[in-house]
Amino acid sequence: MRIVFFVPHDHFDIAAGVSHALDRYVRAVEGRPSALSEYTCCDWEPSKLGERGWELIRATLAPRERRYADDYTRDEAFYPLKEGADPYFGLYGEQDSGYSFTYHARIPWREAPPSRASVLRATLPTEYLEEKGAGFVRELALDMASRLPFASGHAGLALDVAPSRLARLDTLRPIIFRHPGFDLRDAGIRNELNTRVDGVHWMNFLGQPVLGELGGATGLRARLQSPSTDVRPLDGERLVVTLGPEPEAGDLTQGQPLPAYRELARVLEPWQEPFPWGHLRKQGKATEEEEWRRWWRRFLD
Repeated sequence: MRIVFFVPHDHFDIAAGVSHALDRYVRAVEGRPSALSEYTCCDWEPSKLGERGWELIRATLAPRERRYADDYTRDEAFYPLKEGADPYFGLYGEQDSGYSFTYHARIPWREAPPSRASVLRATLPTEYLEEKGAGFVRELALDMASRLPFASGHAGLALDVAPSRLARLDTLRPIIFRHPGFDLRDAGIRNELNTRVDGVHWMNFLGQPVLGELGGATGLRARLQSPSTDVRPLDGERLVVTLGPEPEAGDLTQGQPLPAYRELARVLEPWQEPFPWGHLRKQGKATEEEEWRRWWRRFLD
């Protein structure tokens, strides 16, 4: 399970909301030693998580002053990580445990680039979903989202593989083209997603401006007819669209194409993130690009 939020705000404005999301995640995995074993924080190398790690993370989440990158001296700007202009941290479980929580804030400029958003990302193993149940994970995602002024976000099944995923098409092909409910795209801060929508998932969090352009909760609900789709308004002109009582992988060989996912994908297509892997053709991998493009549009074609 992967939970992601794209928040087009600076760290100073959202640190308290991120702290809340972290607290809820830590509480949810409490008592599982494999869930929180290592950390990274700003420019620190990965280390075993202990008291020092928590001190650094909590200090990162308690900014004492608002500073803009425009105001940094030349020396400060040369080391933005050490000076806190590029705050991020990550918590990781033991290798292959499936647990992680990462946060990377956008660099604060007085006039922020319109494409930049801070990104919060958390993962849970599917065994956790089976043990706790989809209802528990749904409420966890909602609680984590409750204090984040997100533009978009999602929660659902994901193949959380290494960045070399594009080079592993032969291995992934039997899974991703048979089970469309598995997400593979792992957009981060460098993808400059901002208010774009990162695909369609089990839970789909929508904020402004996309929600407004869709006509709000009323306008969006009128365009979704699937009986398994639930549209739940949240405070602050936000909502979440949940596609069924639990996440589904689907199975095209068994006649399970996930029609509710397809319906929402058609509605959100104008705000869909552009195909992110066009560089493959430039690398002489046109065939691979066409296959990845077909997967990218799996709910649209």
